[in-house]
Amino acid sequence: MKTKKIERIITPPQPHMVGDGFRVHQYIPTGLGEGFERMDPFIMMDYNSKFYFPPTEQPRGVGVHPHRGFETVTIAYKGSVAHHDSAGNNDVIGEGDVQWMTAASGILHKEYHEENFSKAGGDFQMVQLWINLPAKDKMSSPKYQGITNDAMKKVQLPDHAGFVEIIAGEYLGKKGPADTFTPVHMLNAKLNKSGKASFHFPANYNTIVLVIEGNIKVNNSDLIKTDSLGLFANDGEAFSIEAIDKAVVLVLSGEPIKEPIAAQGPFVMNTKSEIIQAISDFNMGKFGYLE
Repeated sequence: MKTKKIERIITPPQPHMVGDGFRVHQYIPTGLGEGFERMDPFIMMDYNSKFYFPPTEQPRGVGVHPHRGFETVTIAYKGSVAHHDSAGNNDVIGEGDVQWMTAASGILHKEYHEENFSKAGGDFQMVQLWINLPAKDKMSSPKYQGITNDAMKKVQLPDHAGFVEIIAGEYLGKKGPADTFTPVHMLNAKLNKSGKASFHFPANYNTIVLVIEGNIKVNNSDLIKTDSLGLFANDGEAFSIEAIDKAVVLVLSGEPIKEPIAAQGPFVMNTKSEIIQAISDFNMGKFGYLE
């Protein structure tokens, strides 16, 4: 099996605030600098590296806003997030949990630091992804998957190396709980010092690793430091990760949808006319109601 090699290592882009509760580095598409297609079906990645928020009585976050045509996935590493949407879903994503919201034909939602976390303050760290939907599914019904850490399969690695937890897709024959529209692998490798893990995905799958904690070496050669991202070339299938010190690594790999992408703000469709229709539908109240 041919080695999947690192194409580029990208350090965190300049952070910016999303609302008043999310201090993020946008790795996709801004950090890559290659547009939405390079990491298709992952069309956006905001990374809130570990950041201390002081106590407050008024939870920080992002107010009501719409989405259509894709899915949002929030992975909480530190802190907790409260979610509300116009389909009636109310949930708290705690440390280690995942929120997987399919906006599809249209939804309103808001997300804030959970009340108790806000009052206590603390370190906050999360990843939010936008995952594109195929044209045939963009106008399907919205849905919500609240995935607790307990629901994720954990694959123990040999030699006390650590373990891999599976959010979506599979690893060594074990499948994650997330239901996806296209083939997507979303894994957290939680490695002890000097621990190693091996992965393999089809050569055409777009693949990255994001180092959440620690420092790692990929394929025994490429050093990737904390909060940095490794982008793989599409020329091989297998690669390995070794933790230089105790590490947490988000591994993402997905089959490209290879359809036209028309995006404007919170809408991701296939054509400009569909974007215009999405804006019209939102203005006419067709995405539901949320205070």
